[in-house]
Amino acid sequence: MKILVTGGTGYIGSHTVVELQNKGFEVIIIDNLSNSYADVVDNIAKITGIRPEFHQFDLIDRDKTRDFFAANSDISGIIHFAAFKAVGESMGDPLMYYRNNLESLINIMQGMRDNGIKNLVFSSSCTVYGQPDELPVKETSPVKEAWSPYGNTKQMSEQIIRFAVGSYGLKTIALRYFNPIGAHDSALIGELPIGVPNNLVPFITQTAIGLRKSLSVFGSDYNTPDGTAIRDYIHVVDLARAHVIAVKRMISGKGKSDFEIFNLGTGNGFSVLEVIQSFEKTSGQKLNYQIVDRRPGDVEKVWADTTFANEELGWKAAMSLDEMTGSAWKWEQALAARKK
Repeated sequence: MKILVTGGTGYIGSHTVVELQNKGFEVIIIDNLSNSYADVVDNIAKITGIRPEFHQFDLIDRDKTRDFFAANSDISGIIHFAAFKAVGESMGDPLMYYRNNLESLINIMQGMRDNGIKNLVFSSSCTVYGQPDELPVKETSPVKEAWSPYGNTKQMSEQIIRFAVGSYGLKTIALRYFNPIGAHDSALIGELPIGVPNNLVPFITQTAIGLRKSLSVFGSDYNTPDGTAIRDYIHVVDLARAHVIAVKRMISGKGKSDFEIFNLGTGNGFSVLEVIQSFEKTSGQKLNYQIVDRRPGDVEKVWADTTFANEELGWKAAMSLDEMTGSAWKWEQALAARKK
């Protein structure tokens, strides 16, 4: 089976490519390298022994996207990761987020429609829930007003998919995942944002290795046990494996409906300070951090009810917070060693 992975040189995408290849899928990657590096393809090949086919272009380019699909109509399914993903950045430049995240999805779905490709796994997000009234969050929880343009693009994307599925006879699974962290145990792939990180853990590891002076903890006055925001952190490899299961479910026709939604998390919430404490324990490093004002767009606390994904997909996150932070530190150390 041939699977297209958009954003496949990115953080979650690269780990998913590895898991797909380990299960015997042939993988094609499309990525514009706006937040990743071309040598990720080399490192995927080192892990799996197979070099995935790679195309570098931007999916908001309608003509290039159309031409790609016309030449690759034998694709069995698509996993769509390619999108901008930083809450804070989206608050500063919302139009960039709407243009990139929505136009790329529309172009992909047009390519699916025109070339008879039926199966799509969509990379959604817990941000669609806004600040939930009740925790843990279930798939049936209300999709509330978004707290950021990023979250809003995920809400709008799900709406686009819902209507397109009904009109064009497609099958789609939206995976609403929570906060992926960690890295592959080979330390050959991991989270490596271009420029200043927007996510917590790469900022932690870059601070500990000396690339950043200190870590800013945004807010200490939330209604949480230690005052810092709470998230459901999940190891990126656990997350990647869920995408493989979702692809198999669609291709084998085991879905219960043409548009399914699953939460992917651990079902546990950890505060920013708890993540820092875990990192300090697993790395042996004392982290330099400071408490600053809240960041616009951040919700107070959110974690998943994973019962539906556990029972329906037969999938469950396996790795602990310490395993997540430990693998992230191993990855950061490997990056530093390569530069010497």
